[in-house]
Amino acid sequence: MENTPITPKNRKATTDSEARTAKPEVKEYKLSFGGGLYLLVKPNGLKYWRMKYRFKGVEKSPFALGVYPQVSLKDARKQQTSAKELLAQGIDPNEAKKEDKRLAILESANTFEVIANEWLSKRTKVKEVTVKGYQRYLSYAFTAFGHKPVNEVTSPDILALCRTIEARGTIETAHRVKTTCGLVFRYAIATGRATYEPTQALKGALQPVITTHQAAIVDPSEVARLMQDIQGCQGHYTTVCALKLAPLVFVRPSELRGAKWEDIDLEAKEWRYHVHKTKTEHIVPLSSQAMTLLAELKAVSSNSVYVFPSIRSNQRTMSENTINVALRRLGYTSEQMCGHGFRAMARTILDEVLSYPIEVIEMQLAHAVKDANGRAYNRTKYREQRHKMMQHWSDYLDGLQVDNVVAVKFGGVA
Repeated sequence: MENTPITPKNRKATTDSEARTAKPEVKEYKLSFGGGLYLLVKPNGLKYWRMKYRFKGVEKSPFALGVYPQVSLKDARKQQTSAKELLAQGIDPNEAKKEDKRLAILESANTFEVIANEWLSKRTKVKEVTVKGYQRYLSYAFTAFGHKPVNEVTSPDILALCRTIEARGTIETAHRVKTTCGLVFRYAIATGRATYEPTQALKGALQPVITTHQAAIVDPSEVARLMQDIQGCQGHYTTVCALKLAPLVFVRPSELRGAKWEDIDLEAKEWRYHVHKTKTEHIVPLSSQAMTLLAELKAVSSNSVYVFPSIRSNQRTMSENTINVALRRLGYTSEQMCGHGFRAMARTILDEVLSYPIEVIEMQLAHAVKDANGRAYNRTKYREQRHKMMQHWSDYLDGLQVDNVVAVKFGGVA
């Protein structure tokens, strides 16, 4: 049986085929499908599903349900049913649709990657090398879940990523990725775009990082041999001087190679510089042995701002591996001794052999030393004792070379 043709006087329909065969007219018209649902037929032939409704007694703008035939009659009725359910709950379907659209836009702007980059852009007071580290760790997260709204990233998402990194044998990287993600989530919470921090649930879930200590020689008899080897070291003059000075000042290798002439006061017998690791100013008392080395070196490298300039350019510092390479040439493996090891060597012997107070030693190591009340010591604390200790230390090392004995006794410890 053929369908009843749609005429200006007959604007009701019940089937999808009637919607399909509805013809455009000079003016738009509505084809009713009951319950407020109708098809708006435009003169250009386009057809739009609409639903007429009232909210709190007031007739509202029609609720748009989509374009026919992309949205079939069946789909339009499903949306009609959902809209009526909202009305029954006292919710305006048009307002609900606007809110859904707003949230969709907000979520697209609140992906993990977008928020992480926003957080990174605010790290203006952080060192460039630190920011680059953050970028590297976050690149793993961007690949795994960067596209997800930050509030939808879960603890299992992060754990799965970290497990993948662990499987490559880079356990420390896995921990750093987790920590960096945690910083982003805390920023998202603070800015109102997340409600919880999923990395908190991962405590103990990752393999522990195995800490390896810097290789160091701490036995006095072995130190005696090391000092004798250093005195007999052959090589580039600047490198030899750096290797000889390293045990006398026992600063961090990066601080030694970055030493500048402007920071060294030969009259006061002190080297003063800023320690980036602890963000403090530090004073290194210079023993007579250190002073002799520096005086000889100044005649060679005074045309550079650096005490130990690069062999290739006096505008740059020596390589970070220079001291370690020199030690390898002397026959010391990476498991026996490294540039950082001079610090452990000095700390151990100054404490266990020469019996200096720990707080004085720690202060000279430029560690963050605090008093009984938790306050950081002033950089000039124990200054006189530190001058005596540094001279005693240099004399002790000289004595080991000359006598090759386990301990050398000098005057009482100040």
